[in-house]
Amino acid sequence: MKQYTICLIGFGNVGKAFADLLDNKADDLKKMNIRLRITAIATGSHGKALDQKGINAAAAMSAYKKGDLSSLSSDLIDGDINAFIRASQADFLVETSPVDYESGQPAIMHIETALRAGMHAVSANKGPVVHAYQPLTEIAEKHGKYFLFESAVMDGAPIFSVFREALPAANILGFEGILNSCTNLLIELMETGQSFDQAVAYAQSIGIAETDPSGDIDGWDAAIKVAALATVLMQQPIKPKDVERKGIRDLTPAAISEAMQDGKRWKLVCRANKSDGVVNASVQPELVASTSPLYAVNGTSSLVIFKTDVLPGLGILESNPGPETTAYGLLADVLNILKSEK
Repeated sequence: MKQYTICLIGFGNVGKAFADLLDNKADDLKKMNIRLRITAIATGSHGKALDQKGINAAAAMSAYKKGDLSSLSSDLIDGDINAFIRASQADFLVETSPVDYESGQPAIMHIETALRAGMHAVSANKGPVVHAYQPLTEIAEKHGKYFLFESAVMDGAPIFSVFREALPAANILGFEGILNSCTNLLIELMETGQSFDQAVAYAQSIGIAETDPSGDIDGWDAAIKVAALATVLMQQPIKPKDVERKGIRDLTPAAISEAMQDGKRWKLVCRANKSDGVVNASVQPELVASTSPLYAVNGTSSLVIFKTDVLPGLGILESNPGPETTAYGLLADVLNILKSEK
């Protein structure tokens, strides 16, 4: 059985779900003659752990709750996270640190460090895709490694890989969709009569909204996802600041109620279209009629509809995802890399 080791950066909801998924998928991986072991975990505020024999997921979660992963280490760990990545000598870096909309750091440096150290890099982080897709891809190719990021947009739904593998030579002319699950849920809660503040409080209580939900509410999360899709799939690098952006902060219960009476719904709609080699992109609340596919996207679900030169309308729907689906996207990237290496 072939064994591969993983250095995991970030141990929040997605990192924990990934560790759980490796345990749950052990039998399926065994059938593929593969064993994956997490041997290193680094966090920003809960310490680092390194053990080449493998780190037990349950033990890691217990140590994390106590505030310090270092009790799991069999080796002394000096230096910053980039030094830790090099010291791990892992086969894969799995990067799940929080996104930085403006710079993509420090995730970009984590990935670059891993690639230069001879590791494959898999990320759920949108920042490196938007701010450093081309240079990181070039570094990966130079070192004979892969940089993949399926979970960066729509969790585990196969968006990037569909065009990379299943739809060769298909050129994307544009897309529209609902890419931010938090705002979609908030609007739906307001449709039931809750106030904006009540909806936000509920979303925070179930882990959908952050303590500071401004990234979702003001459209930054949606904008960086639009930028990621345009950069990779439309070969037109753009940044979140290039996306015309308006969030849902000014959307009132009265406006939502009036729309429903007219048989319509408000949605935070993401769009990008290419014309004469230029991509125009936007994120803004729009009234959606019942005839639109976007109308029926409920809860934390997401939908993107692509227009290509060979397929006039290709839709990908993801229903009510969670950390587990994001974790699966990471695992799928790891397994697809191993498949490509054969």
